[in-house]
Amino acid sequence: MLKKESDILYCFTKQPWKKYTFTEIKKISKKKSKSYISLVIKKFVKEKVLKQEMVSHLPIYSLNFASTKARVFAGFILEYYGWNKKSLPYDDLQRIIDKIPYKNYVFLITGSYANEKQTEKSDIDVVVLIEDVCEPKRVYAELSQSCELNIPPIHLYVFKNKEFIEMLLNKEANYGKEISKNCLVLTEGQVYINLIKEAIQNGFDGKHIS
Repeated sequence: MLKKESDILYCFTKQPWKKYTFTEIKKISKKKSKSYISLVIKKFVKEKVLKQEMVSHLPIYSLNFASTKARVFAGFILEYYGWNKKSLPYDDLQRIIDKIPYKNYVFLITGSYANEKQTEKSDIDVVVLIEDVCEPKRVYAELSQSCELNIPPIHLYVFKNKEFIEMLLNKEANYGKEISKNCLVLTEGQVYINLIKEAIQNGFDGKHIS
């Protein structure tokens, strides 16, 4: 996959429940060539990575959650962009990741560092999503001291996967929705995409995310 193609696909992974018009894709991807964007979109639709539907005679595009290939691509794109932000202290984050006592987890950055609006006083908001059989208390026990002593400090949140999905399905504003609206994924991007897929299958549509 070419870098320009990944920039276009990234539009569909940041908030993967959303649907976009061609004009919106062009604006978000910041690509100038309409013909190139059109070719890439047609390619992804043909490969069933994206879905196309007609709404009032206007083509609308979205991530094809039914396609394993689409979910794999989306997960990879999320991780690729997550690890390529100049503002993040990746060495510090790697030290935290190395202390996580479980093998399978989604490691996210949210808050001001995720949208590159941090200041000198900003903490790094880290979210760890773990399997339902795991214990958040164990993650806090292993990571809390390192997070507190880090410069800048790391504010740690740990949720089970089912708790994250429940927050997305809840009609009220909550931290799970804030995470999904603004996050950088550093590990297990495909797992994150699958969690969003499960939430969508159970009624999540993103309408209550401001």
